[in-house]
Amino acid sequence: MIAAVYSRKSKFTCKGESIESQVQICKEYAKNNLKISSFIIYEDEGFSGGNTNRPRFQELLKDARKEKFNFLICYRLDRISRNVADFSTTLELLQKHNISFVSVKEQFDTSTPMGKAMVYIASVFAQLERETIAERVRDNMLELAKSGRWLGGQTPLGFNSKKVTYYNSEMKQKFMHKLSPIQKELDKVKLIYGKYMEFGSISLVLKYLLTNNIKGKNGGDFSSMSINDTLRNPVYVKSNDLVFKYLKDLGITTCGIPNGNGIITYNKRNSKYITRSTSEWIAAVAKHKGIIESTTWLEVQFQLDKNKRKSSPRQGTSKKSLLSGILKCALCGSPMRVSYGRSKKSENKRTYYYVCTMKAHSGKTRCVNPNANGPKIEKAIAENIKKLNINKLLKELQYRKNESTSSIKNNFVEMLKREIEDKSTQMNTLLQQLSNINADDSPASEFILNKIENLAKTIKDLNLKLDKSKNIEEENVDLDIIEKALENFNSSFALIKNVSIKRHILENIIDKIYWNGNTGDIDVYLWGSEKVHKFHPSIP
Repeated sequence: MIAAVYSRKSKFTCKGESIESQVQICKEYAKNNLKISSFIIYEDEGFSGGNTNRPRFQELLKDARKEKFNFLICYRLDRISRNVADFSTTLELLQKHNISFVSVKEQFDTSTPMGKAMVYIASVFAQLERETIAERVRDNMLELAKSGRWLGGQTPLGFNSKKVTYYNSEMKQKFMHKLSPIQKELDKVKLIYGKYMEFGSISLVLKYLLTNNIKGKNGGDFSSMSINDTLRNPVYVKSNDLVFKYLKDLGITTCGIPNGNGIITYNKRNSKYITRSTSEWIAAVAKHKGIIESTTWLEVQFQLDKNKRKSSPRQGTSKKSLLSGILKCALCGSPMRVSYGRSKKSENKRTYYYVCTMKAHSGKTRCVNPNANGPKIEKAIAENIKKLNINKLLKELQYRKNESTSSIKNNFVEMLKREIEDKSTQMNTLLQQLSNINADDSPASEFILNKIENLAKTIKDLNLKLDKSKNIEEENVDLDIIEKALENFNSSFALIKNVSIKRHILENIIDKIYWNGNTGDIDVYLWGSEKVHKFHPSIP
């Protein structure tokens, strides 16, 4: 009999048993109670129990699938996971491979029916504790939000964050952040509102901004979504009772006394960035002055609501086009979308084209790449992929896979993952501290919030680096899919009638395609290949 011993500890806490102590306690328990003397040790230090994305734990799961051990022993239940769903999934995996789970501290042993039931009950309470802490954090931050201060994150167009000093009712010096105006950006906000009042259409406002090369907050081009967000944001409105009534009618909780200042909304999204119901939102009168008259802001909201009711869903372009999402404009790099031409009476169907989105949105002022005939460019790409030397491509992919596998231990990605986990653990510790602080009385809450904001920015930057790097393990899986798709392409692609399936096959082979309507060149980038495959078909 072999036992796997798993130990986990966050290195940012000084309480609890050390990694070494956990392992020793588990070994002694196994020797005395289970008569086991052979062990495989798995240790994760500096990782939270909030999820199972831990390197040694993932290795443990792989070994469990290979049935390398008969028992999994841990010092305490929450060493495995604090999440009921994650723990249940792990337990199901163990049961599937006839592996018993033992928790020494709670005296749980899933080799018995009672032990199995008690493990599930304990895991529920472990998650309840975690959710209770999260609720206290949320309540504390919402109390801070009601004061109208800025709690961090990406500031809206027209503002940056400024730290200010103030004195509370007990004349204690405290600090907070408020939105500070950036006049050049606020002029753009006023322009957007003015143009929407003139045109009554977001697409026409977008066309105006792109045509005149007016940039957004970080120097990028505006989009329909960013314009909509700007028009919907009450941060710009001069608050009054009518604005409050509009927000209340949406189900939003309002705080403060309308006084002409802007309004900041809080609690709009959860930790996974999913939008909450408006009944959970809080709108509080802020510390900065509003710049858009309430009558104008409300008229814009009513027009947006009216347009939203009138708008109908776009026609199912995805039911026709094979290249949506992977075809890009070679002249400006923008995605190319499907556009339908007029119906031909003789054929009783509409021809579709791929059009550069920048060209369409800017009224041909920012890009003039000719459209691509949809059916013809799709046919040309499929025919040219058939002509490629599949065996040569497969050899190249296999070489890259082997090369990647040999260097995985030293991969930069692993370092990034660990650093992200470390920063996330620090943030969780700070959040737990915040949950125990009185938001109104303690200046420590301001310090902790600043620390949390800085950590959030660091984690965001690390995740961006991670996105740009290749995850070797995932890449190997993808290469297997590519190999299979390439092997089956010649024999099956032409026979498939379902467009969604054909698009899925192409997406597994092709990373991106660039179309140059002036020269007729098509540059195809295949997944896993460092070479560019150039086609020059005749496409009217």
